[in-house]
Amino acid sequence: MIKNMSKSVVTELLNEAGITINGNKPGDIKVYNEQFYSRILREGTLGLGEAYMDLWWDCTDLDILFERLIRARTEEKIKKSMRLIAKLALAKIINFQTRKRALDVGKKHYDLGNDLFEHMLDRNMNYTCGYWKNANTLEEAQLAKLDLACRKLQLTPGMRVLDIGCGWGAFAKYAAEKYQVEVIGITISMQQYEYAKDLCKDLPVEIRFQDYRELSGQFDRIVSLGMFEHVGHLNYRQYMKMAKKLLHDDGIFLLHTIGSNTSVTNADEWISNYIFPNGMLPSIAQIGKASEGLLVMEDWHNFGASYDKTLMAWHKKFTNNWDTLKTKYDDRFYRMWNYYLLMCAGSFRAREIQLWQIVFSKNGVTGGYEAPR
Repeated sequence: MIKNMSKSVVTELLNEAGITINGNKPGDIKVYNEQFYSRILREGTLGLGEAYMDLWWDCTDLDILFERLIRARTEEKIKKSMRLIAKLALAKIINFQTRKRALDVGKKHYDLGNDLFEHMLDRNMNYTCGYWKNANTLEEAQLAKLDLACRKLQLTPGMRVLDIGCGWGAFAKYAAEKYQVEVIGITISMQQYEYAKDLCKDLPVEIRFQDYRELSGQFDRIVSLGMFEHVGHLNYRQYMKMAKKLLHDDGIFLLHTIGSNTSVTNADEWISNYIFPNGMLPSIAQIGKASEGLLVMEDWHNFGASYDKTLMAWHKKFTNNWDTLKTKYDDRFYRMWNYYLLMCAGSFRAREIQLWQIVFSKNGVTGGYEAPR
């Protein structure tokens, strides 16, 4: 009886989103285990992702599926379990992004293996959203993103630039070569640290294995591409205070981050468990509150739709190179990574999450700031 009720409820919710169970349209799903329905109602997004990894269901176009689910606000119609409610309550008061915990995302995600990222990303190993305004390929979009960031920072030769969350060194290398600046890049991933050091070894670039809370000194410019998602809402204010402390009086800070349409204190449970431990997407309100009274917001640029294209390009490269990667990663990893990339693509396509580049100054740019696009 309960099993039949669960199936009826889930079927109705999916139908409302334009999804048919065992249908043949893009975004429809095939169910292989009848326990799928009760698991979804019991465990929500965590159960949905784990059931996919367990081969309980399948879908040929996961990106379309998630776009439809999000636009239909399906998740809001499923009651949260007491376990999840308790976890959400704890996230409001417990700092899951302490210095010690911050290392988790480096070890569990960015240190999965450079071979994985080399077979998925562009040749410069950019793991953030490309800028597709005038680009036709992933390589073009990523170079355009790097140059857009440099132009927004108004880099000139000899400047000292801090790159918080430098990844595999793509920005540091590009800025040093194209704009003749000195760069200090920090990361909490050991594999990124070693790779970036080698990439930038003949340039005026220093790569450090370091937490942002340990920084000192003064910089003409600060850039952070795709790192703020790991800071956590209880640390946003501290992060902005650090940026202010590190900037020269006439300095500029570019914050590039994925953003949420609403203020949250947690991440999607499946994403947090399997992809980005302790991650969290900031909202406009949270960023505004964190920076209020510390920095002047000069420009706010949203090109979240570009992340859909970026993720689909990464997914294409990942699947095209799977025959090489599968010698190291198993089939369950393939389904996990496939789910991650396409779920995120669908989320950006549905405009549930955004990509922001925000330009801050320490004291307001004299005469005003004109942002390039």
